[in-house]
Amino acid sequence: MPAFPRPAPFAVRGWCPDAWCPMLAGDGLILRVKPRRARLLRADVELLCDLAGRFGNGAIDLTNRANLQIRGLREADMAEALALLVERGLVDRSPDSERRRNVLVAPDWTEGDDTARLVDELMARLDELPDLPGKIGFAIDLGAAPILTGVSADFRLERASDGAVLLRLDGRATGLAVALDEAVDRILELARWYAGSGAVAAGRARRYEGPLPDWAEGSLRPATPRLPLSPGAGSSEGTVRGLPFGRTDVQALSRLMTVTGAEALRVTPWRAVVTEGGSADAVDGFLTDPGDPRLSADACPGAPACPQSTVETRALAGRLAPYVSGRLHVSGCAKGCARAAPADVTITGRSGAFDLAFQARAGDPPVLSGLTPERLLAHFGAY
Repeated sequence: MPAFPRPAPFAVRGWCPDAWCPMLAGDGLILRVKPRRARLLRADVELLCDLAGRFGNGAIDLTNRANLQIRGLREADMAEALALLVERGLVDRSPDSERRRNVLVAPDWTEGDDTARLVDELMARLDELPDLPGKIGFAIDLGAAPILTGVSADFRLERASDGAVLLRLDGRATGLAVALDEAVDRILELARWYAGSGAVAAGRARRYEGPLPDWAEGSLRPATPRLPLSPGAGSSEGTVRGLPFGRTDVQALSRLMTVTGAEALRVTPWRAVVTEGGSADAVDGFLTDPGDPRLSADACPGAPACPQSTVETRALAGRLAPYVSGRLHVSGCAKGCARAAPADVTITGRSGAFDLAFQARAGDPPVLSGLTPERLLAHFGAY
Protein backbone atom coordinates (compact mmCIF):
# COMPACT_ATOMS: atom_id res chain seq x y z
CA MET A 1 0.00 0.00 0.00
CA PRO A 2 1.36 3.49 -0.77
CA ALA A 3 2.58 5.55 2.16
CA PHE A 4 -0.16 7.51 3.86
CA PRO A 5 0.30 11.26 3.24
CA ARG A 6 0.19 13.84 5.97
CA PRO A 7 -3.22 15.53 6.24
CA ALA A 8 -3.64 18.89 4.65
CA PRO A 9 -4.09 21.81 7.05
CA PHE A 10 -7.32 23.75 6.91
CA ALA A 11 -7.70 26.33 4.19
CA VAL A 12 -10.30 27.43 1.67
CA ARG A 13 -9.68 25.04 -1.21
CA GLY A 14 -11.10 23.84 -4.49
CA TRP A 15 -11.02 20.19 -3.51
CA CYS A 16 -12.79 17.78 -1.18
CA PRO A 17 -11.20 15.37 1.30
CA ASP A 18 -11.03 11.66 0.58
CA ALA A 19 -9.61 8.65 2.38
CA TRP A 20 -6.09 9.17 1.02
CA CYS A 21 -6.15 12.94 1.49
CA PRO A 22 -8.05 13.76 4.69
CA MET A 23 -8.75 17.33 5.67
CA LEU A 24 -8.06 18.87 9.06
CA ALA A 25 -11.11 20.41 10.73
CA GLY A 26 -11.74 21.84 14.17
CA ASP A 27 -12.77 18.44 15.55
CA GLY A 28 -9.91 16.48 13.96
CA LEU A 29 -9.42 14.85 10.58
CA ILE A 30 -12.24 14.22 8.11
CA LEU A 31 -12.04 10.95 6.17
CA ARG A 32 -14.44 10.60 3.24
CA VAL A 33 -15.74 7.30 1.88
CA LYS A 34 -17.35 7.15 -1.58
CA PRO A 35 -19.76 4.18 -1.68
CA ARG A 36 -19.65 2.34 -4.99
CA ARG A 37 -22.98 2.48 -6.78
CA ALA A 38 -24.11 4.61 -3.79
CA ARG A 39 -24.58 1.37 -1.82
CA LEU A 40 -23.13 -0.13 1.34
CA LEU A 41 -23.69 -3.70 2.45
CA ARG A 42 -24.53 -4.34 6.10
CA ALA A 43 -20.91 -5.37 6.76
CA ASP A 44 -19.70 -2.10 5.18
CA VAL A 45 -21.94 -0.07 7.51
CA GLU A 46 -20.69 -2.07 10.49
CA LEU A 47 -17.08 -1.34 9.54
CA LEU A 48 -17.73 2.41 9.17
CA CYS A 49 -19.47 2.50 12.55
CA ASP A 50 -16.58 0.62 14.12
CA LEU A 51 -13.99 3.00 12.65
CA ALA A 52 -15.99 6.12 13.54
CA GLY A 53 -16.42 4.93 17.11
CA ARG A 54 -12.91 3.57 17.61
CA PHE A 55 -10.86 6.21 15.82
CA GLY A 56 -13.23 9.17 15.37
CA ASN A 57 -15.65 11.15 17.53
CA GLY A 58 -18.63 8.99 16.52
CA ALA A 59 -20.14 11.51 14.08
CA ILE A 60 -20.86 10.46 10.49
CA ASP A 61 -21.88 13.02 7.86
CA LEU A 62 -23.71 12.39 4.61
CA THR A 63 -22.55 14.89 1.99
CA ASN A 64 -24.39 16.42 -0.95
CA ARG A 65 -22.27 14.15 -3.17
CA ALA A 66 -23.69 11.04 -1.48
CA ASN A 67 -20.41 10.38 0.31
CA LEU A 68 -19.99 9.51 3.99
CA GLN A 69 -17.52 11.30 6.24
CA ILE A 70 -16.04 10.04 9.47
CA ARG A 71 -15.05 12.96 11.68
CA GLY A 72 -12.62 13.59 14.50
CA LEU A 73 -9.86 11.14 13.57
CA ARG A 74 -6.31 11.49 14.86
CA GLU A 75 -3.38 11.38 12.48
CA ALA A 76 -1.87 8.47 14.42
CA ASP A 77 -4.93 6.31 13.62
CA MET A 78 -5.30 7.17 9.95
CA ALA A 79 -3.04 4.44 8.55
CA GLU A 80 -4.93 1.66 10.35
CA ALA A 81 -8.33 3.08 9.40
CA LEU A 82 -7.28 3.42 5.77
CA ALA A 83 -5.88 -0.11 5.63
CA LEU A 84 -9.18 -1.55 6.88
CA LEU A 85 -11.18 0.47 4.33
CA VAL A 86 -8.91 -0.64 1.48
CA GLU A 87 -9.11 -4.27 2.60
CA ARG A 88 -12.91 -4.05 2.62
CA GLY A 89 -12.94 -2.49 -0.87
CA LEU A 90 -14.50 0.77 0.24
CA VAL A 91 -11.38 2.72 -0.76
CA ASP A 92 -9.17 2.17 -3.82
CA ARG A 93 -5.58 1.01 -3.30
CA SER A 94 -4.43 3.74 -5.65
CA PRO A 95 -4.69 7.31 -4.29
CA ASP A 96 -5.01 8.60 -7.88
CA SER A 97 -7.90 6.28 -8.62
CA GLU A 98 -9.65 7.22 -5.38
CA ARG A 99 -9.25 10.92 -6.17
CA ARG A 100 -10.82 10.48 -9.61
CA ARG A 101 -13.77 8.44 -8.31
CA ASN A 102 -16.25 11.30 -8.06
CA VAL A 103 -19.28 9.60 -9.57
CA LEU A 104 -22.85 10.40 -8.52
CA VAL A 105 -25.28 7.56 -9.08
CA ALA A 106 -29.07 7.70 -9.26
CA PRO A 107 -29.74 5.76 -6.04
CA ASP A 108 -32.78 3.82 -7.30
CA TRP A 109 -30.85 1.78 -9.88
CA THR A 110 -31.62 -1.90 -10.23
CA GLU A 111 -29.19 -4.69 -11.02
CA GLY A 112 -28.39 -4.82 -14.74
CA ASP A 113 -30.14 -1.56 -15.67
CA ASP A 114 -28.47 1.16 -17.75
CA THR A 115 -27.38 3.18 -14.71
CA ALA A 116 -25.66 0.24 -13.02
CA ARG A 117 -24.07 -0.89 -16.28
CA LEU A 118 -22.54 2.49 -17.13
CA VAL A 119 -21.42 3.18 -13.55
CA ASP A 120 -19.51 -0.10 -13.52
CA GLU A 121 -17.90 0.65 -16.88
CA LEU A 122 -16.89 4.18 -15.86
CA MET A 123 -15.45 2.91 -12.57
CA ALA A 124 -13.38 0.35 -14.45
CA ARG A 125 -11.93 3.07 -16.70
CA LEU A 126 -11.06 5.78 -14.18
CA ASP A 127 -7.40 5.60 -15.16
CA GLU A 128 -8.38 7.02 -18.56
CA LEU A 129 -9.49 10.28 -16.97
CA PRO A 130 -7.24 13.33 -17.28
CA ASP A 131 -6.20 15.50 -14.35
CA LEU A 132 -9.18 17.66 -13.45
CA PRO A 133 -9.91 20.16 -10.67
CA GLY A 134 -10.65 18.36 -7.41
CA LYS A 135 -14.38 19.08 -7.26
CA ILE A 136 -15.12 17.97 -10.83
CA GLY A 137 -17.51 15.01 -10.92
CA PHE A 138 -19.77 12.82 -13.04
CA ALA A 139 -23.44 11.85 -12.81
CA ILE A 140 -24.91 8.61 -14.15
CA ASP A 141 -28.67 9.04 -14.13
CA LEU A 142 -30.45 6.75 -16.59
CA GLY A 143 -33.77 5.98 -15.00
CA ALA A 144 -36.99 6.74 -16.87
CA ALA A 145 -36.29 10.43 -16.18
CA PRO A 146 -33.37 12.23 -14.49
CA ILE A 147 -33.43 12.43 -10.69
CA LEU A 148 -30.03 14.10 -10.13
CA THR A 149 -30.81 17.30 -12.06
CA GLY A 150 -30.59 19.52 -8.99
CA VAL A 151 -27.33 17.99 -7.77
CA SER A 152 -23.98 19.42 -8.83
CA ALA A 153 -22.10 17.27 -11.36
CA ASP A 154 -20.02 18.45 -14.31
CA PHE A 155 -20.43 15.69 -16.90
CA ARG A 156 -23.80 13.98 -17.11
CA LEU A 157 -25.26 10.88 -18.70
CA GLU A 158 -29.02 11.05 -18.31
CA ARG A 159 -32.26 10.21 -20.06
CA ALA A 160 -33.40 12.53 -22.85
CA SER A 161 -36.95 13.62 -23.56
CA ASP A 162 -37.22 11.01 -26.32
CA GLY A 163 -35.76 8.22 -24.16
CA ALA A 164 -32.26 8.34 -25.66
CA VAL A 165 -29.06 8.43 -23.61
CA LEU A 166 -28.04 12.07 -23.34
CA LEU A 167 -24.53 13.41 -22.74
CA ARG A 168 -24.68 16.92 -21.30
CA LEU A 169 -22.21 19.36 -19.79
CA ASP A 170 -23.59 20.82 -16.57
CA GLY A 171 -25.12 24.25 -17.06
CA ARG A 172 -26.16 23.55 -20.66
CA ALA A 173 -29.86 23.21 -21.41
CA THR A 174 -29.24 20.66 -24.16
CA GLY A 175 -26.84 17.87 -25.00
CA LEU A 176 -25.92 15.12 -27.43
CA ALA A 177 -27.62 11.76 -27.95
CA VAL A 178 -25.11 8.88 -27.66
CA ALA A 179 -25.38 5.15 -28.12
CA LEU A 180 -25.51 3.21 -24.86
CA ASP A 181 -22.42 1.15 -25.68
CA GLU A 182 -20.48 4.33 -26.55
CA ALA A 183 -21.69 6.48 -23.66
CA VAL A 184 -18.65 6.01 -21.43
CA ASP A 185 -16.30 6.58 -24.37
CA ARG A 186 -18.05 9.88 -25.01
CA ILE A 187 -18.12 11.13 -21.42
CA LEU A 188 -14.40 10.36 -21.10
CA GLU A 189 -13.75 12.14 -24.39
CA LEU A 190 -15.63 15.21 -23.17
CA ALA A 191 -13.67 15.20 -19.91
CA ARG A 192 -10.38 14.98 -21.83
CA TRP A 193 -11.41 17.89 -24.04
CA TYR A 194 -12.40 19.92 -20.98
CA ALA A 195 -9.08 19.29 -19.25
CA GLY A 196 -7.04 20.10 -22.35
CA SER A 197 -8.86 23.25 -23.37
CA GLY A 198 -9.28 26.68 -21.87
CA ALA A 199 -12.59 25.51 -20.43
CA VAL A 200 -10.88 24.03 -17.39
CA ALA A 201 -9.88 27.52 -16.22
CA ALA A 202 -13.53 28.08 -15.32
CA GLY A 203 -13.33 25.30 -12.72
CA ARG A 204 -16.80 23.77 -12.49
CA ALA A 205 -18.51 23.14 -15.82
CA ARG A 206 -21.56 25.24 -15.01
CA ARG A 207 -19.29 28.31 -14.98
CA TYR A 208 -17.96 27.66 -18.47
CA GLU A 209 -19.91 29.62 -21.10
CA GLY A 210 -17.67 29.11 -24.11
CA PRO A 211 -18.19 26.79 -27.09
CA LEU A 212 -18.00 23.02 -27.00
CA PRO A 213 -16.23 20.95 -29.65
CA ASP A 214 -18.45 20.41 -32.68
CA TRP A 215 -18.97 16.71 -31.95
CA ALA A 216 -20.29 17.51 -28.44
CA GLU A 217 -22.85 20.10 -29.50
CA GLY A 218 -26.43 18.87 -29.42
CA SER A 219 -29.97 20.19 -29.26
CA LEU A 220 -31.59 17.34 -27.35
CA ARG A 221 -33.18 18.23 -24.00
CA PRO A 222 -33.27 16.08 -20.88
CA ALA A 223 -36.53 14.43 -19.91
CA THR A 224 -38.64 16.22 -17.30
CA PRO A 225 -36.84 15.43 -14.05
CA ARG A 226 -38.27 13.33 -11.27
CA LEU A 227 -38.50 14.64 -7.73
CA PRO A 228 -35.73 13.59 -5.32
CA LEU A 229 -36.46 10.64 -3.05
CA SER A 230 -38.52 11.92 -0.14
CA PRO A 231 -38.18 10.73 3.48
CA GLY A 232 -41.07 8.57 4.59
CA ALA A 233 -41.72 7.31 1.08
CA GLY A 234 -41.06 3.81 -0.12
CA SER A 235 -38.85 3.52 -3.18
CA SER A 236 -38.45 0.47 -5.38
CA GLU A 237 -35.38 -0.40 -3.31
CA GLY A 238 -36.56 0.28 0.25
CA THR A 239 -37.59 2.95 2.76
CA VAL A 240 -36.29 6.51 2.50
CA ARG A 241 -35.13 8.11 5.77
CA GLY A 242 -33.87 11.67 6.26
CA LEU A 243 -30.85 12.75 8.31
CA PRO A 244 -31.22 16.12 10.06
CA PHE A 245 -28.61 18.37 8.42
CA GLY A 246 -27.01 15.28 6.90
CA ARG A 247 -25.57 13.98 10.18
CA THR A 248 -25.95 10.76 12.12
CA ASP A 249 -23.73 8.96 14.61
CA VAL A 250 -22.45 5.48 15.31
CA GLN A 251 -25.22 4.59 17.75
CA ALA A 252 -28.06 5.79 15.53
CA LEU A 253 -26.71 4.19 12.36
CA SER A 254 -26.10 0.87 14.10
CA ARG A 255 -29.59 1.02 15.57
CA LEU A 256 -31.06 1.69 12.12
CA MET A 257 -29.53 -1.47 10.67
CA THR A 258 -30.47 -3.58 13.69
CA VAL A 259 -34.08 -2.40 14.08
CA THR A 260 -34.92 -2.61 10.38
CA GLY A 261 -32.86 -5.71 9.58
CA ALA A 262 -31.78 -3.98 6.36
CA GLU A 263 -29.44 -5.91 4.08
CA ALA A 264 -27.81 -2.77 2.67
CA LEU A 265 -27.94 1.00 2.79
CA ARG A 266 -28.15 3.30 -0.21
CA VAL A 267 -26.94 6.86 0.16
CA THR A 268 -28.37 9.87 -1.64
CA PRO A 269 -27.25 13.48 -2.22
CA TRP A 270 -30.40 14.74 -0.47
CA ARG A 271 -29.42 14.08 3.15
CA ALA A 272 -31.36 10.84 3.09
CA VAL A 273 -30.59 7.13 3.04
CA VAL A 274 -32.58 4.17 1.77
CA THR A 275 -32.71 1.03 3.89
CA GLU A 276 -32.65 -1.84 1.42
CA GLY A 277 -34.72 -4.80 2.55
CA GLY A 278 -35.98 -5.24 6.10
CA SER A 279 -38.80 -3.35 7.77
CA ALA A 280 -40.06 0.22 7.41
CA ASP A 281 -40.08 0.73 11.20
CA ALA A 282 -39.35 4.22 12.50
CA VAL A 283 -35.94 4.66 14.11
CA ASP A 284 -34.91 7.53 16.39
CA GLY A 285 -32.53 9.93 14.67
CA PHE A 286 -33.99 9.44 11.19
CA LEU A 287 -36.79 11.51 9.68
CA THR A 288 -39.80 9.86 8.06
CA ASP A 289 -42.11 12.90 7.88
CA PRO A 290 -41.62 14.61 4.50
CA GLY A 291 -42.98 17.80 6.06
CA ASP A 292 -40.37 18.00 8.81
CA PRO A 293 -39.08 21.61 8.68
CA ARG A 294 -35.48 20.46 9.12
CA LEU A 295 -35.66 19.02 5.61
CA SER A 296 -36.02 22.57 4.31
CA ALA A 297 -32.96 23.84 6.16
CA ASP A 298 -29.27 23.66 5.29
CA ALA A 299 -26.56 24.14 7.90
CA CYS A 300 -22.85 23.39 7.85
CA PRO A 301 -21.13 21.87 10.92
CA GLY A 302 -20.20 25.33 12.22
CA ALA A 303 -18.08 25.98 15.30
CA PRO A 304 -16.26 24.30 16.90
CA ALA A 305 -16.11 21.54 14.24
CA CYS A 306 -14.98 23.94 11.50
CA PRO A 307 -12.14 26.39 12.25
CA GLN A 308 -13.43 28.75 9.57
CA SER A 309 -16.63 29.27 11.55
CA THR A 310 -16.99 31.55 14.56
CA VAL A 311 -20.61 30.57 15.31
CA GLU A 312 -22.68 27.50 16.11
CA THR A 313 -25.05 26.67 13.24
CA ARG A 314 -27.11 23.49 13.48
CA ALA A 315 -28.85 24.00 16.82
CA LEU A 316 -29.83 27.48 15.65
CA ALA A 317 -31.08 26.13 12.31
CA GLY A 318 -33.11 23.48 14.09
CA ARG A 319 -34.82 26.09 16.27
CA LEU A 320 -35.46 28.49 13.40
CA ALA A 321 -36.63 26.01 10.76
CA PRO A 322 -40.28 25.75 11.93
CA TYR A 323 -40.61 29.55 11.80
CA VAL A 324 -39.09 30.19 8.38
CA SER A 325 -41.17 30.12 5.22
CA GLY A 326 -39.22 28.56 2.37
CA ARG A 327 -35.59 27.45 2.33
CA LEU A 328 -33.33 28.30 5.27
CA HIS A 329 -29.53 28.34 5.08
CA VAL A 330 -27.39 28.85 8.18
CA SER A 331 -23.71 29.08 7.26
CA GLY A 332 -20.82 29.37 9.67
CA CYS A 333 -18.92 31.59 7.24
CA ALA A 334 -19.15 33.14 3.78
CA LYS A 335 -18.01 29.93 2.03
CA GLY A 336 -21.53 28.49 2.13
CA CYS A 337 -20.41 24.85 2.12
CA ALA A 338 -23.86 23.47 2.95
CA ARG A 339 -25.62 25.21 0.07
CA ALA A 340 -24.23 26.89 -3.03
CA ALA A 341 -27.58 28.14 -4.35
CA PRO A 342 -29.53 31.10 -2.92
CA ALA A 343 -31.99 30.42 -0.10
CA ASP A 344 -35.13 32.29 0.93
CA VAL A 345 -33.52 33.09 4.28
CA THR A 346 -29.71 33.07 4.55
CA ILE A 347 -27.90 33.55 7.84
CA THR A 348 -24.11 33.86 7.70
CA GLY A 349 -21.74 33.82 10.64
CA ARG A 350 -19.18 36.61 10.85
CA SER A 351 -16.87 37.46 13.77
CA GLY A 352 -19.01 35.65 16.30
CA ALA A 353 -22.34 37.17 15.16
CA PHE A 354 -24.77 36.66 12.28
CA ASP A 355 -25.73 38.48 9.09
CA LEU A 356 -29.26 38.08 7.75
CA ALA A 357 -30.16 38.21 4.05
CA PHE A 358 -33.10 37.15 1.89
CA GLN A 359 -33.04 35.40 -1.49
CA ALA A 360 -29.28 35.26 -1.10
CA ARG A 361 -26.20 33.08 -0.88
CA ALA A 362 -23.94 32.90 2.14
CA GLY A 363 -21.81 36.01 2.32
CA ASP A 364 -24.10 38.16 0.18
CA PRO A 365 -24.77 41.72 1.43
CA PRO A 366 -27.03 41.46 4.50
CA VAL A 367 -30.21 43.26 5.42
CA LEU A 368 -29.26 43.07 9.09
CA SER A 369 -25.85 42.35 10.57
CA GLY A 370 -24.18 41.75 13.93
CA LEU A 371 -27.15 39.73 15.24
CA THR A 372 -26.99 37.45 18.25
CA PRO A 373 -28.79 34.09 18.19
CA GLU A 374 -31.40 35.55 20.54
CA ARG A 375 -32.10 38.48 18.22
CA LEU A 376 -32.41 36.15 15.25
CA LEU A 377 -34.84 33.90 17.09
CA ALA A 378 -36.87 36.92 18.19
CA HIS A 379 -36.89 38.31 14.64
CA PHE A 380 -38.66 35.17 13.41
CA GLY A 381 -40.89 34.78 16.45
CA ALA A 382 -39.04 31.72 17.72
CA TYR A 383 -37.82 33.22 21.02
